[in-house]
Amino acid sequence: MDLFDSSESRPVQSKNAADNTESRLPWAQFSSWLECVCVVTFDLELGQAIELVYPHDVKLTEKEKTSICYLSFPDSYSGCLGDTQFSFRLRQSTGRSSSWFGEDAYSRDAPVTLQRELAHFYGYVYFRQVKDAAVKRGYFQKSLVLVSRLPYVHLFQSLLQIIAPEYFEKLEPCLEAVCNEIDQWPSPMPGVTLNLPVMGLIMQVRIPSKNDKPTGSPVKQAPRENLLPAPLTLSTIHELDLFRCFQSFLIHLQLLWELMLLGEPVVVMAPSPTVSSETVLALVSSISPLRYCCDYRPYFTIHDTEFKEYTTRTQAPPGVILGVTNPFFIKTFQSWPHIIRLGELKMSGDLPKQVKVKKLAKLKTLDTKPGIYTAHKTFLQKDKSLIKRLLKGIQRKRPSEVQSAILRRHLLELTQSFIIPLERYLASLMPLQRSVTPWKTPPQIRPFSQEEFMGTLEHAGPQLTSVLKGDWIGLYRRFFRSPNFDGWYRLRHREMTQKLECLHLEVVCEADLLGWTKDKSEVEIVDLVLKLREKLMKAVRQQLPVKEGVLDKLEGYIQTIICSLPEDLQTVLHRH
Repeated sequence: MDLFDSSESRPVQSKNAADNTESRLPWAQFSSWLECVCVVTFDLELGQAIELVYPHDVKLTEKEKTSICYLSFPDSYSGCLGDTQFSFRLRQSTGRSSSWFGEDAYSRDAPVTLQRELAHFYGYVYFRQVKDAAVKRGYFQKSLVLVSRLPYVHLFQSLLQIIAPEYFEKLEPCLEAVCNEIDQWPSPMPGVTLNLPVMGLIMQVRIPSKNDKPTGSPVKQAPRENLLPAPLTLSTIHELDLFRCFQSFLIHLQLLWELMLLGEPVVVMAPSPTVSSETVLALVSSISPLRYCCDYRPYFTIHDTEFKEYTTRTQAPPGVILGVTNPFFIKTFQSWPHIIRLGELKMSGDLPKQVKVKKLAKLKTLDTKPGIYTAHKTFLQKDKSLIKRLLKGIQRKRPSEVQSAILRRHLLELTQSFIIPLERYLASLMPLQRSVTPWKTPPQIRPFSQEEFMGTLEHAGPQLTSVLKGDWIGLYRRFFRSPNFDGWYRLRHREMTQKLECLHLEVVCEADLLGWTKDKSEVEIVDLVLKLREKLMKAVRQQLPVKEGVLDKLEGYIQTIICSLPEDLQTVLHRH
């Protein structure tokens, strides 16, 4: 009998054990939201330097500290006076010991676009530069930075608006108090409205769940108990004002969506870190609910540790989106295929002036005008009705959040029209449920065939849900070569494999295992026990979504079978 695959057995930590361990660790709740808080200042002798990291026992490598220093200040070209907020994303140093983020409830229930980063940190920056005669250079320059693995740009920037002004007045004691408050917050839980107290306020947020129905607007939060003071309710934790981010290239939305879908190398040259980071994050979110699987840097400087890697001319540019503000980059990135040059927003009457698509040859070294410099020819035609609707909204002074909801809905429907045929084909590769039996290893998922998929498009293609005309087949062919397809396929294949594992567990629990053991040798019975245990541990380790009671039933079977063996074998099996 080949009951299961007997993959190597590993020690397993149950969900409850993991939760209990985590709750006993110092700063456990804090670290479920933030890695640390940094204060970066300008030192006359050292330049940008980290003044403070909190909690004090957080270990950042020297490389990470250097990156945070440079990414927490605007380039001198930006000329940011007053308060400025922006975001960055940096690669973690190799070999660092990361926190235990296994297959926990968060990773199981959160959408793919809101998963914790395992190899990168996000930095959320509040930078203040004001005249100060008491300082040698004549300016007070300091940044408060929240470092996190979570892509909650709106939540953390809103949090900074509350704590940063207070911190700049009262310094470290204020920061310590805030960090202690965050350490009392409940863990991030998808699908649940959470109350997060900070500095006498309560922020009320809802983290989206992957089971939410996709819409263009945030899910309305359920009414809560009367809280005093009245909570500051955030309508979203991660979404940006898409309309503001895209308003100068609304007529080229289709082009930008395709560049993101295909994982093309893109440079965004912006007048400030705020515009740079918001534009890059908005572009990445434009293909939601598909996860953008390439690298992206909302704000990138020449001091970045990956600068040489990304600017080498000896090979093709990597699939990455870089947001920059230094004009020096125009010369450096002349060989890149897609460059978005943004200037200060200009109005043409009531309407934002739209940038033009230009040939890469017109990219000049210093006085480059705003525009999208690319040779990319779109596979699909523009949706003129969307552009008309948005422009009419501008003329009628429609609120920006409404315009953003229209944009987000359009992009969501476009991405879904593209993905649904792929999902439908993938479902056809799944073995039939009746082929899953307790006496054999679970059947294999059929391999993905691009040509077979293309053959389904005539009758079940995007034309069923989208009015856009164009070369959909050409777009799919290019998509198959992108990291976004690879990331999507790996995730879906893993989910399907887990579903097969769950079905197999269920049919095993329905089988007469005790009856099977009656005429079997002790060696065969011990082998069965070991394989059942491995199956059980794998289910717990991966938190497989099995039906309630299945794992308990399996554990009961294992104990019953062990008790049917001689005492010496029982002792050995109970010990292991």
